[in-house]
Amino acid sequence: MKDQSLVASSRQRIPHHNTIQKIKTRPSCSSTTSTTSLKRWPKPTIESSGDYRTETHLEQTIGGPLYTAQPNLPRLPIPSIAQTITKFLPTALPLAKTEEETQSLQDACDKFPEQAAVLQRRLEERDGGVEMKNTSWLQEWWNTEGYLRVRDPLVVNVSYFFHFSDDGTLSSSSLVDAVESSKSLGVKRGAAILVATAEYRKLVCSGSLPHDSIGRREPKTPLCSVAFKYMFNACRIPRRGQDTYKMYDPSQHRHCIVSCRGQFFAVDFVDGDGNPLPLSIIEDRLQRCVVEAEMIGGGEVENSGVTNLGWLTSNDRDSWADARAELLRIGGRKMVAALEKLESGAMMLCLDNEEPISREQCANTFWTGGLSSGGNRWFDKSIQVMCTKNGKAGLIGEHSMMDGMPMIGYADYITKRKYADVEKTTSKHLPSSSQTHDSVQNIFQDCISDINLGDSKIDNMIHQAKTAFAKLIGDHSLDVQSFQGYGSNYIKKMGYSPDAYVQMAIQLAIYRLFKEQAGTYEASQMRPFLHGRTETTRTVSPASEVFVKRMGFRAQFDENDAGAREEKLSLLHAATDSHVKYLVGAGKGSGVDRHFFGLSMMVKDGEKAPELLSNPLFIRSKTWRVSTSHLTHPNFDNWGYGEVVENGVGLAYAVKSGSCIFNITAREEHGWTEQLSHLLEEALIEMQLLNDMNQLNSKL
Repeated sequence: MKDQSLVASSRQRIPHHNTIQKIKTRPSCSSTTSTTSLKRWPKPTIESSGDYRTETHLEQTIGGPLYTAQPNLPRLPIPSIAQTITKFLPTALPLAKTEEETQSLQDACDKFPEQAAVLQRRLEERDGGVEMKNTSWLQEWWNTEGYLRVRDPLVVNVSYFFHFSDDGTLSSSSLVDAVESSKSLGVKRGAAILVATAEYRKLVCSGSLPHDSIGRREPKTPLCSVAFKYMFNACRIPRRGQDTYKMYDPSQHRHCIVSCRGQFFAVDFVDGDGNPLPLSIIEDRLQRCVVEAEMIGGGEVENSGVTNLGWLTSNDRDSWADARAELLRIGGRKMVAALEKLESGAMMLCLDNEEPISREQCANTFWTGGLSSGGNRWFDKSIQVMCTKNGKAGLIGEHSMMDGMPMIGYADYITKRKYADVEKTTSKHLPSSSQTHDSVQNIFQDCISDINLGDSKIDNMIHQAKTAFAKLIGDHSLDVQSFQGYGSNYIKKMGYSPDAYVQMAIQLAIYRLFKEQAGTYEASQMRPFLHGRTETTRTVSPASEVFVKRMGFRAQFDENDAGAREEKLSLLHAATDSHVKYLVGAGKGSGVDRHFFGLSMMVKDGEKAPELLSNPLFIRSKTWRVSTSHLTHPNFDNWGYGEVVENGVGLAYAVKSGSCIFNITAREEHGWTEQLSHLLEEALIEMQLLNDMNQLNSKL
């Protein structure tokens, strides 16, 4: 029996805040060529159904440092029922609305060890079976039930975005050059990103990239590398009921995909050894895409007609699967070849015509593309990098087989490779004539006549997809709170964990918005375990409950009562300490939500599930009305994702040294994003004043 709250709980997008700060240093970005070759796979194409085991053999084929730690990684543990219940109960009780709810949950928890004993035994037998020897008991369920079987559109519901900081080397002189050459800053920045992408792709696809590790002391803890196989030359494929993931042998493909005005081009950007072509060559090829797209489309993406197939990928998965089947029916072999060309591209570079300035404008462009550029996407691609006309850049990550931490490594690399740096270090040799033949190909050009056949349903399908997309993004709002008052330096000076402190500010703001606490999720990465993905860190606790209730529904900026200040600060310290304790335990495999999910999957058809799994307070505690995740990176201006339940908010944040950035998403009908933005600012100021006034008082 599927856990009914799975769809809401599974789409937590990015690992927790330790991803960059404690990750082992990545290789230098200065080298542009490598003699390491890409090994040919046993098969040119592999289609995954979501089970990491079926593609593990590629790790032996690829080899290299990236996969050396895999055989020795510990397997994901299964907690005892008693351990899970003990850890769970305090996170749910603060959400009780009546004494009856409290007692009902307590009774269900008391019965759970006996009622779930058979399920626990089945789960342990599954884990101990020979077929699970070299994997995690969870991963196939998580990849399929949590992602590949979810029928919602990927955009808003599943994918996440990064907003990169500006490339300062694209200076005013570059702007003059761009005007004179008719090449936009987006083309120039996109070309530099492709050079860096080629470098990083070769490190990954040859296995030369060192595996990730965390920890301050030696020996560091190695992290699982399974997800890297799904990073480049990969694409999610829509299928009715359950999607698949296609992976193409990188050694057989030199091209990336470039989209412009809803047209999709295959552009060769590496040589036969997988090394990047010269920057100038790539720039010229991108400019050729721009010119051809302008000639074909003649206007913005929304006006470019039936040939704009990108809209189809924004639809729900079954509708897109039907449209893809129709494309193959009417297009035959030419369409098969076109789709394979697009799917096999290393990644996609989206050249957008917008010129956004603010964080909020950039967020809306990078999250969905909006009506102006939503059709300039192929949301199934594992990586899409967007470059706007004025040089802003961001990324969309497809989430099914790969969480955000590996993607952060890629983003870290390409954002460190600035345009001026690439211009100085990239190869200057021109490719041979064999490498320039058909170097830019309009992928669907030969299929246009077939698409426009009288019996084709594609025109109507595109119209329906675009209409659904317009409603989807119109139903959502996004706000960015760029709090410049203070950041991690101040928070640490006051004696708090920056992440836990901000989580308590979120709890206080949510309490004031909803007039109650709500189930809150913070993503914790589980990559120290073989095939590990994420676990839930639950922010609601007895300590956070006492803190927010003592602070009250209205902010008080002039708390002159020293005793009251000390009480509030004591409660804040207790709440942050409790959060850190839970987060550390979850990261060691002692969370509760994946265990509950596993037990629910062990209920056979016709069997009665334990009472706890249908208890209203249990369900409320794992309905993530507040989906949070922390990622701080020096080269990111913002990042975010959508809410995971209709009556909730998506809240991505960064805690920089002197600022805190929040990306807030919710359904437009609620009007919550602007309100929550204000309440977050208010909470951070109020908490600062409490600390400052107490510090001042102690010195008098």
